[in-house]
Amino acid sequence: MIYLDNAATTRPKPPGVAEAVAEAMASCGNSGRGVHEDALFAARMVYGVRQRLAEWFGCPRADHVAFTPNSTAALNIAIGGLLRPGDHVISTDWEHNSVLRPLYRLRDRGMDLDFLSADRRGRLDYGGLEELLRPNTRAVVCTHASNLTGDMADIARVGAFARAHGLLFILDASQTAGSFPIDMVSQGLDVVCFTGHKSLLGPQGTGGLCVGEGVDIRPCLVGGTGVQSFLETQPEEWPTRLEAGTLNSHGLAGLGAALGYLEQMGRDAVRAHECGLARRFYEAVCNLPGVTVYGDFTREERAPIVTLNIGDLDSSEVSDELAERFGIATRPGAHCAPRLHRALGTEVQGAVRFSWGWANTEEETDAAAEAVQLLAAEARL
Repeated sequence: MIYLDNAATTRPKPPGVAEAVAEAMASCGNSGRGVHEDALFAARMVYGVRQRLAEWFGCPRADHVAFTPNSTAALNIAIGGLLRPGDHVISTDWEHNSVLRPLYRLRDRGMDLDFLSADRRGRLDYGGLEELLRPNTRAVVCTHASNLTGDMADIARVGAFARAHGLLFILDASQTAGSFPIDMVSQGLDVVCFTGHKSLLGPQGTGGLCVGEGVDIRPCLVGGTGVQSFLETQPEEWPTRLEAGTLNSHGLAGLGAALGYLEQMGRDAVRAHECGLARRFYEAVCNLPGVTVYGDFTREERAPIVTLNIGDLDSSEVSDELAERFGIATRPGAHCAPRLHRALGTEVQGAVRFSWGWANTEEETDAAAEAVQLLAAEARL
């Protein structure tokens, strides 16, 4: 199989990830639940991953890195723990349902909500930020890169807007954490939500949020923590306040190994490889008759994603043909990004997403382009 569905989850994982998970399953006790050697082994390993992620994202304090099963859980914690009825929030048409649905739920409970609009090419109108500002605006919630088009948000501009007006800035880094530089302090980020199984190359079931100094997130989940057991409320200390229940120490061990691989290979080198392959594919298919490619490719900085349609063929039909005839794995449909599909005019057809990872090759990329060329030619017959 030619696996071009890395925006959903990276495959394969780098060398050492599966081995680290297996070792942890054989060695880890429950982090924070004892002082015997197995529990301490787990606690030291978890804290080590916490420290490395704090350095990775420029989070000022390692104990402000809280672990979750994925970025969806992290976004629910950040959005639900910082915002309340009566607040006003600005988001964008690029957002994934992991941002939209928590925001819609709060809107239904009395929070005001506006979206920075995207045009027919999917481009955001950053000039509209000032127009959306209200006296009760509390936060901007924004994705770093669209999971549908691969376009990158101008977070420097959004961050400057948020700082100028004293707003919280919550970033969904699901598609960029591990690939693109993120520095909470210099970029004015109050919360960065990430998942471990995409560009961080780790196992599924890992993720978290990095929280800036002075950002007070109310706990979303409460329960066992292993400390202060006589309190009737969730402990206030970080990161315990956001980590009720047993952590996925086995998965976090794998995430630590993935971070080691990225550090060894160099994040910039991995990103250049992935984005170079995506650009190679784009240039091979962008001018094919009947093929429509979505997103702004005039910008050099973008996630390694190319999304397209062939004629008026349903995206699921095209993706199925790619899999069955050519052994190419892609993602069709709506990609949990309904507002951007409406902006692009692809609500009914959906779109076929190709996304590259560290292990893909030029030969695989060329084979995918040839398959699209063949399907486009057949569609014209």
